[in-house]
Amino acid sequence: MKIVFLEPLGLEVSQIEAACEGLKKSGHEVVICPDRNENLDELIRRAEGAEVVIESNIPLRKDFLDACPKLKMLSIAFTGLDHIDMEECQRRGIVVKNAAGYSTQAVAELTLALMIDLYRKVIENDTITRQCNRKGIMPGREIGGKTIGIIGMGSIGQRVAKLANAFGCKVLAWNRSPKQVEGVTFTDKETLLKESDIVTLHIALNADTRDFITAKDFALMKPSSLLINTARGPVVNETALAEALKQGQIAGAATDVYGTEPPLNPENQLFGAPNLIMLPHIGFATEEAFVLRLGIVVDNVKKFVG
Repeated sequence: MKIVFLEPLGLEVSQIEAACEGLKKSGHEVVICPDRNENLDELIRRAEGAEVVIESNIPLRKDFLDACPKLKMLSIAFTGLDHIDMEECQRRGIVVKNAAGYSTQAVAELTLALMIDLYRKVIENDTITRQCNRKGIMPGREIGGKTIGIIGMGSIGQRVAKLANAFGCKVLAWNRSPKQVEGVTFTDKETLLKESDIVTLHIALNADTRDFITAKDFALMKPSSLLINTARGPVVNETALAEALKQGQIAGAATDVYGTEPPLNPENQLFGAPNLIMLPHIGFATEEAFVLRLGIVVDNVKKFVG
């Protein structure tokens, strides 16, 4: 089979070549594109004749699939699949596999880092230091002893719970289906929003979770509370988030994800919201996670090709 990496997945080509030695020895052709390019025409050119395509989060829709009649499998180096036209893949009989679990530790650690950044005012105090203004020091708060509310208790949510427990936090959680997790008290969404000092989101994006957090939810939260979103942008209504921050309904927020990524429009309402940390969707992006996901996507291909 012809196997094409549409991008190097944040790694050196030599690393990918080493991981694919077994596939090559089995007689498969492996093509590794040396850079990332989201232009549709270029993607189609790169995937010409491919039976298996590997990529991370570049949107692949019907127009791409139309141009790849030999395609039999997509091995996606990402957890979410909302950038893939799953309905069209199913209709064509194209197998789609994701890289579940590769970024669990990376996203959980970033979630805690954002909590600490907001509480300890890391960015603000860095600015003060560079201005040589010792008198302007901004004291912060401690995570220890606070109530952390986790919405979505999959692998990432559970890892965040363990880290929060290590900080001495009380952990509340909401999940669509009942679970039992040590050190976690499950409750309803309204109670979690009312009682939590920090609410962190770890749910997948689907029809039921789009706009899962809206203005009415911010109205339930404490004025001193924080919201962390390292899940998917549309889970939070961005207009409601910006307004909640401007009106002081919550004390701060941090987001690594957006309704449109990247959020390049300077008129995006979030850019004008106070006490908001905005990151460019880097939750998954660690050296360790990249190596782990390469192993997962290659294993998925090996299982598919036999």
